[in-house]
Amino acid sequence: MQPSPLLEKLDWAFTSSSWIISYPNTSAKALDMVPSDHNPLIISISTIIPKSKIFRFENFWLCSAEFISLVNELWSSQNHQTDPAKVITARFKELRKRLKEWQATKHGLRESIPNTKSVLQFLEIIGEFMDLSIEEWNFRDLVNAHLLQLLEQQRIYWKQR
Repeated sequence: MQPSPLLEKLDWAFTSSSWIISYPNTSAKALDMVPSDHNPLIISISTIIPKSKIFRFENFWLCSAEFISLVNELWSSQNHQTDPAKVITARFKELRKRLKEWQATKHGLRESIPNTKSVLQFLEIIGEFMDLSIEEWNFRDLVNAHLLQLLEQQRIYWKQR
């Protein structure tokens, strides 16, 4: 018989520097040694390296006058490339970059539609207590037309999905 119990961990986990770079959140956890004298290891593999967002062209952008003017402005700009393939590639890259920037400045449909509906409801509540002025009627018509545009853009968005 052995005078004292074996208190050494016999199991190891090895890794490499390329693995650590690829999966920086990898961890090894030793479980209980019962009934064996070996520790089973649980290896958790994860990474927090962000993946770049893919560019997705949204069909509802075609409804926007800002989009059309942005494309026209970019497409008519001068390019210092001489090869036609490089010219069109450079323009598409610049267009993708500008569309990402443009999209970041726009409010999403998820926010704009409820906000527009709230404005319309507010104008209806005001109209119940007093007569709206001509300016308020015109504003209500503009907001209603804007809501219809947003709903059409939302329909196009979901049709694309």
